[in-house]
Amino acid sequence: MHQVILFYKYTDIADPVALSYSQRELCESLNLKGRIIIAKEGINGTLEGSAENVEAYVAKLLELPGFSDIDVKRSEGTGNAFPKLKINVRDEIVSSKLHESVNPAVDTGNHLDVDLLHKWYEEGEDFVIVDMRNDYEYVSGHFEKSINPQFRDFRDLAEKVDSLEIPKDKKVVTVCTGGVRCEKASAFLKQKGYKDVYQLKNGMHTYLEKYPKGHFKGSLYVFDGRVTVRFDKDGEVIGRCEFCAAPTELYANDDTAGRSRHILCCENCLALKQEQSLSIRR
Repeated sequence: MHQVILFYKYTDIADPVALSYSQRELCESLNLKGRIIIAKEGINGTLEGSAENVEAYVAKLLELPGFSDIDVKRSEGTGNAFPKLKINVRDEIVSSKLHESVNPAVDTGNHLDVDLLHKWYEEGEDFVIVDMRNDYEYVSGHFEKSINPQFRDFRDLAEKVDSLEIPKDKKVVTVCTGGVRCEKASAFLKQKGYKDVYQLKNGMHTYLEKYPKGHFKGSLYVFDGRVTVRFDKDGEVIGRCEFCAAPTELYANDDTAGRSRHILCCENCLALKQEQSLSIRR
């Protein structure tokens, strides 16, 4: 059985390069593939391997200074979720281009437990959910009544925040896949004057693990070879083909109009576009 893990931690790392070397050595010894980003501000990773080797990795990860309380999200893998292992040292663990004063280790939104978010939905609490993922992630699955700011990528946050048109005293909940983007997004909203800001603790993945038939509809987009993960096997397909609007959760790469974009595209339209020699491929 293969397992995929998703994790992050904002914590000061004195020597990111040294940590990248030791992480590579550990991952290679356990035959793990995936991606890890390390910066002075922390670590962000997703890996796949045999369940036994993944758990051995997690045990070692928790032993690292500052990482003992790191939360690890788990889901079933396929054995080919990632083609290889990539470990990179960067300026940020998730690219935001926000000012360095936006520091989740110093101040961020209140962490909202998945149980409490579910309760808020069930009891009709007055709040607004803002989805901090990219627009192409949103279309295959999202929380009910959530706002999609239409990000091409997360770096659009600073530009798009003023178009949200949410009252500054409204209860705002930021959501994303595993939680790492919301750490900075909620911190930034607080800097912009929002008074009551929350972030979903450990992200959509954790909510779906506990409430697969809850208030998240569709499938969860993931950045690996699985592309989407469905927690509710019998749930509604809410994604729609870009070309014919048929229900689908299949993604394709569209290179027909300059910068490549990831879109939902059903099998019939994919075949048709390929017959027309358009640069749309899966």
